[in-house]
Amino acid sequence: MRVEGGFIVINKWLLPFSWLYGLGVKLRNMAFELGILKTRSFDVPIISVGNITVGGTGKTPHVEYLVRHLKDLFHVAVLSRGYKRKSKGFIRATKETTMPEIGDEPYQMKQKFPDVTVAVDKSRCHGIEELTDNDKGLDVILLDDAFQHRYVKPGINILLVDYHRLIIYDALLPAGRLREPLSGKDRADVVIVTKCPKDLKPMEFRVITKAMNLYPYQSLYFTCLEYGDLQPIFEGDSRPLGSLRKDERVLLLTGIASPEQMLHDLEPYTKQVTPLTFADHHQFDSKDIQRINETFEQLAEPRCIITTEKDATRLHHAEGLSEEVRKNIYTLPVHIHFLLEQEDTFNQYIIGYVRKNSRNSILAKAKDDHKPKNSDHPGDRPRTISFRNN
Repeated sequence: MRVEGGFIVINKWLLPFSWLYGLGVKLRNMAFELGILKTRSFDVPIISVGNITVGGTGKTPHVEYLVRHLKDLFHVAVLSRGYKRKSKGFIRATKETTMPEIGDEPYQMKQKFPDVTVAVDKSRCHGIEELTDNDKGLDVILLDDAFQHRYVKPGINILLVDYHRLIIYDALLPAGRLREPLSGKDRADVVIVTKCPKDLKPMEFRVITKAMNLYPYQSLYFTCLEYGDLQPIFEGDSRPLGSLRKDERVLLLTGIASPEQMLHDLEPYTKQVTPLTFADHHQFDSKDIQRINETFEQLAEPRCIITTEKDATRLHHAEGLSEEVRKNIYTLPVHIHFLLEQEDTFNQYIIGYVRKNSRNSILAKAKDDHKPKNSDHPGDRPRTISFRNN
């Protein structure tokens, strides 16, 4: 599957293989529904963030949003699989933990939030046990990229859907990018359409809401990406994104699943963007470093390199970057912003769930005055407008 001109293109000749793949996924899901495969609940609030597609939907910025929102009120832990890490088993990150030990995304979060517990474990159940057994004051665990990890039953299941690849128009692997049938979205308590245009029209909100066909117990939100100031990786001062000159050559260096959004978002600042794209979570070797140096050297001045925070964790310790590259390479921090003035509603829902279900009942009672009112969900969710076709 590919995207052309804003439309999802399905490789129809692969649909028979998608049918076989879908059969396997349905059997697995059925095994969980029948209790053949066991799903575990835990006595600590757990919020899962994930998707049902291959490719980036903005998981890391959304997990970081939750961390920022909760860390001043609660003792928060983030548990990830630690994709492509060079270690095994459970690891609780410290200030001395290296990126290869825990993976680029957990390392990024630990660097940005040093006081927040960050851990990795391929077995999420074992990871939760390790966290809760060794930290009785833990208030909430955020599961990164765990929507399909059905061995854990979270209190809130958040499904992220890329606005540019809406799952309702997609197909199963390998013809499309769905990792499970569209019915998998029914497990979500919250669906967030991510990477939306900031000027999304009200009519389009209504069209997407109807097309998503959610149940009454599900809430639908819309978010877009916002960028902070450019931050130097090695030396120099930060600079506003708006400081880019129209004639400034930018080498956009990415090793993420979906760099197209960044490329699009840089267009208002400069038309002189040269993309240098690697695979998601790519580990830069000596040949890659040489290619980066040579590509940057070919750009006329003024020039700079912009990369993602995740890529910066892998580039920071890379050997062989030229002095010019080191002086002119910046990360572009990404944050999410809720559209439709939905932020307060979402925040109240999350805080209400954690406070009501915290293991520390005294703390939960003391903070009860902030709990959202008039909700009918165990997590005290304020309802947002959503409806399902009959």
